[in-house]
Amino acid sequence: MTQPTTSLMANAIRALAMDGVQKANSGHPGAPMGMAEIAVALWGQHLRHNPTNPHWADRDRFVLSNGHGSMLIYALLHLTGYDLPMDELKAFRQLHSKTPGHPEYGITVGVETTTGPLGQGITNAVGFALAERMLGEQFNKPGHSIVDHHTYVFMGDGCLMEGISHEACSLAGTLGLKKLIAFWDDNGISIDGHVEPWFSEDVPKRFEAYGWNVMRAVDGHDVDAVSAAIAAAKVSDKPTLICCKTIIGKGSPNKEGTHDVHGAALGNEEIAATRKRLGWEYGPFEIPAEIYADWDAKGKGQQLEKEWNQRFAAYQASFPKEAAEFVRRMKGDLPEQFERTALEFVAKCRDKAETIATRKASQNTLEALSPALPEFFGGSADLTGSNLTNWSGSKPLNATTPGNYLSYGVREFGMSAIMNGVALHGGFIPYGGTFLTFSDYSRNALRMAALMRIRSIFVFTHDSIGLGEDGPTHQSIEHVPSLRLIPNMDVWRPCDTTETAVCWDAAIRRKDGPSSLIFSRQNLPFQTRTPEQIVDIGKGGYVLKESEGAARGILIATGSEVGLAVEAQKLLHEQGIAVRVVSMPSTSLFDRQTSDYRESVLPRHIPKIAIEAASTALWWKYGCVEVIGIDTFGESAPAGALFKHFGLTADKVVEKVKRAI
Repeated sequence: MTQPTTSLMANAIRALAMDGVQKANSGHPGAPMGMAEIAVALWGQHLRHNPTNPHWADRDRFVLSNGHGSMLIYALLHLTGYDLPMDELKAFRQLHSKTPGHPEYGITVGVETTTGPLGQGITNAVGFALAERMLGEQFNKPGHSIVDHHTYVFMGDGCLMEGISHEACSLAGTLGLKKLIAFWDDNGISIDGHVEPWFSEDVPKRFEAYGWNVMRAVDGHDVDAVSAAIAAAKVSDKPTLICCKTIIGKGSPNKEGTHDVHGAALGNEEIAATRKRLGWEYGPFEIPAEIYADWDAKGKGQQLEKEWNQRFAAYQASFPKEAAEFVRRMKGDLPEQFERTALEFVAKCRDKAETIATRKASQNTLEALSPALPEFFGGSADLTGSNLTNWSGSKPLNATTPGNYLSYGVREFGMSAIMNGVALHGGFIPYGGTFLTFSDYSRNALRMAALMRIRSIFVFTHDSIGLGEDGPTHQSIEHVPSLRLIPNMDVWRPCDTTETAVCWDAAIRRKDGPSSLIFSRQNLPFQTRTPEQIVDIGKGGYVLKESEGAARGILIATGSEVGLAVEAQKLLHEQGIAVRVVSMPSTSLFDRQTSDYRESVLPRHIPKIAIEAASTALWWKYGCVEVIGIDTFGESAPAGALFKHFGLTADKVVEKVKRAI
């Protein structure tokens, strides 16, 4: 492309960014205006994508980690030919538009992941690159390369300041994810102004220490220089950071290079002055046909996909079984044998009647189900021996060795956001474990998984005061209730081996959202059930033990407290008081059941008492007359002593039930 052509292409981005933010009177024009030439180099000369088929399996993935600059990706999607008409750009940040304030997966065609919480985009991208590597290792054959694409990331100073970027980029270097190429928009500006007083580290040295290929001081306004850097990065055997020196708000005569252009509309006068300076003679949201033609990627994208389809057809002819498996996994469908495998294992749990910790029951479930799920990708944040997230077929993955299990190191947040990237890429169902109390470290990635409705499975063990002597720093009190507050997140706290098997089955089957599986450190008593009750486990809540005679009360419990409720029921029966026991492993699933079913389990006219070794607040929504729980932090002591100290014993439950009903 000639210099005049690339200048016009870049200025088209600047104009759309200015106009969109001005019309909304809200947004961030600075990053799109400053990164316009970088976008021309990548999207105009290197990115392999097909706007007419945004789901082409072997497309390059692009992530705008500095998601506040969302008009950049909206301009690019519109200009290159995606189904994002100009009217949507004019509706930037408006209700129900396809151009929300930050890019959202599932809302805007071509957006690969939801970004905005800084640092998570680059971390998702590590997951994309990891998934690409693993898929290639599993499916590519000599002479047949059907998985061969790159992951590109735009990111700013804010992403690099966030701690999660350290977690993710360190791991990416250790794993040698050479198909990951990140562009640092080095403009030296954040919301508060010039960043030197609070961000003075030597970023290139930092990434070199991580094991990255670093390209220093690339002129981010020189399309040819950026393009040459990309070409060199694509042949590196390491992940690459391209350090692009830019001017934020480039083109604005009075605001470029300042924080004034970071997060506010330029104003009509400054936009007019910018148009004059750039020589942009067109009106708001006006792009001439010749610039559309320069940007149009539909024909090239269709040709690239056609060539890939031909390669895949040859692969299919030579390896029909593998080709069918690749198609299945990229669609997100489960293997045909999975349902039978899961049903048989649930029945085995029912018959075996083991009293073990649910973390161990979880590992047993992984042992049974994983052979039927080649797409399963597990891991733990340096707690494998405690979370029990491995199984006999786990093969550790490292820089040189393929595998299906990753030790993430002490990187809970990074692990969770990398898992999200793996899930978004397709071809895998990721799960990863840590202690429940460290779900706080992971929380924003959990929230993003729920917002995007993706199939990430978060495993949290050591679920309560039951972990004992480690004390209040590690004892979860508020964590299960807080996870239940996240929309679209299914939270499971099973009480025994059977419920554990069912919750894993449900999480694996669920294609429209993430699941958090909460497991105990201590042994929990097995509960007997009928086949009908096993079906009802999948409804989130069900009658586990019916009362002998008309129930005067209902005990609702989860996890380790279900056994406590059953014991209390027996003691109450001896005193002539009939109560029903309801196990509710998943309040979110129970709340989605029909009103008739919920009424059959929890009739309105019968007093209800909830029991859970956690904060009590959320249980009152079921009309409880009493909630037995813990509204303080824990203590350091053996688990048995703690349950007595906090009144979570059968005798204490009996006392409170008798007072309540």
